[in-house]
Amino acid sequence: MKLCVENMALMRAGEEVVRDISFELNAGEALVVTGENGSGKSTTLRGVAGLLPLASGEISLVDDTGKVFENPVREYCHYLGHKNGMKPSLSVRENLDFWQKFMGENLLSVEEALEEVDLSHTIDLPYYYLSAGQKRRVAIARLLVSDRPIWILDEPTSGLDAQSVTLFTSLAKAFVEDDGILIAATHLPLGLDKTKTLEIGS
Repeated sequence: MKLCVENMALMRAGEEVVRDISFELNAGEALVVTGENGSGKSTTLRGVAGLLPLASGEISLVDDTGKVFENPVREYCHYLGHKNGMKPSLSVRENLDFWQKFMGENLLSVEEALEEVDLSHTIDLPYYYLSAGQKRRVAIARLLVSDRPIWILDEPTSGLDAQSVTLFTSLAKAFVEDDGILIAATHLPLGLDKTKTLEIGS
């Protein structure tokens, strides 16, 4: 599988924010998106994830024979933005159950995913009860309950302590080594092999 982004341009509030973005990522490769604050990193990630319409350009997935996937790229993506995407009043279990059913393609059980992020003890707690770092780790567990070959992550380690950052980088490395495609805007090194860099606004 290969992700191809060709001459992508994106608008925000009627203004062109990024333009001429092109890259290719094979299975087992990662891309780190860099740039100054306000340069369009988050907009770029949202565009690739299919959350913003393209002003121009094309995004496609290609299989090993060169055939383009018919379904939109967004159907193969996990997106984790600045917000965690959880309902505060629901329990941790209820939130992850929802996302597993919504995304489909079950991977780990909710219990297994929480064990991976060292939060098994929170499963029946209301989400609002958790600390900021725990909330982010539950959001990371969301990536593990459904099988998607592309992770698109906007500052995924925001709010995490050093131990949790190490835990996340281990999960990210395992995902990429299992032929996942990872795109991240991050200021912290993820320790991944086969990593490319895309600088926005340069």
